Amino acid sequence: MIDVNTHRSTASQTANTGPVHALTIDVEDYHNVIARDWLGREGPPTDAVVRNTERLLQHFADHGVRATMFVLGEVAETFPELVRRMARAGHEIGVHGYYHRQVFKLTPESFRKEVEPARKRLQDLTGQPVAGHRAPAFSIMPATQWALEVLADAGFEYDSSIFPIRGRRYGWPGFRADIHRMTLPSGRTIIEAPLSTITVLGRAMPVCGGGYLRHFPGAITNWAMRRVGRVRPAILYTHPYEIELPLPPLDTRHLAPRAARRTRIFHWLQRRNRHTVECKIVELLKQFSFAPLGEVIRHAIAPDEAGALVVCGASCDNSAMNSSAPALVRTVADPLAEQVP
Repeated sequence: MIDVNTHRSTASQTANTGPVHALTIDVEDYHNVIARDWLGREGPPTDAVVRNTERLLQHFADHGVRATMFVLGEVAETFPELVRRMARAGHEIGVHGYYHRQVFKLTPESFRKEVEPARKRLQDLTGQPVAGHRAPAFSIMPATQWALEVLADAGFEYDSSIFPIRGRRYGWPGFRADIHRMTLPSGRTIIEAPLSTITVLGRAMPVCGGGYLRHFPGAITNWAMRRVGRVRPAILYTHPYEIELPLPPLDTRHLAPRAARRTRIFHWLQRRNRHTVECKIVELLKQFSFAPLGEVIRHAIAPDEAGALVVCGASCDNSAMNSSAPALVRTVADPLAEQVP
């Protein structure tokens, strides 16, 4: 259970002035994910995910930072010692699905089969409860909001899958931007920690991680972190593969010409600016204070008189649960949102 009265000193201490932001890592292997999603080939994660994750873990240790590691079940199955090492280092462990299947490709029943076995495996490996979930490719959207019911029923206490943008591949336009407890149609509740956005010239822009960290200059991410930090903690996210170099070209000869072209474009975008990511992450670790997402949530949520978790100073308006809620204008990052995980 998320205990709002514990670990406050850890999340509140800050070597840098300013708020404590959430540092989150989606632990997946690029090679087996792209093979499955784009090449039509199945296979286990490669040991690249171990090497890349360990490099990130070393940077976190060097700066005294702990993170939330959202781990795929198949990564935990293939490399159990990696999960144990992350837990021993004090990082929070969360679920990222089992086989990186986007929620819009699943039914409620198959989604449950993705998240429950992954959670059990991670809890068995670490001996610790697993409270949080992040869907692959931020694929909880208006059309898949039923997934929140499945998560709440399965015992998850929070989710961090929703991007409050209008994107081609993902996004929930008009969704509330702060960490808050949602009351679902069934009456169950779950805490949602949406991914960070900023508004520029009236347009919502996704920031603070992933391909946006890779494609944008470091100064843009630093500015966005400070901009978000004026009103709420930012949620920074990245993947271990973002720092992997060199990345070989893909063999797409077995694909139809149009599919092969789309795959090569996706792969090129994934390789673009990877050489900048590790330095950008280190610079962010120097400039900002970070904690695991679960601890940031504990500071954004306060107990009411009955001991339940409620949002500090905000009403629990869940109007965005209705897919007809007012939409944001088209984001300036739409071309990237088409290709960026």
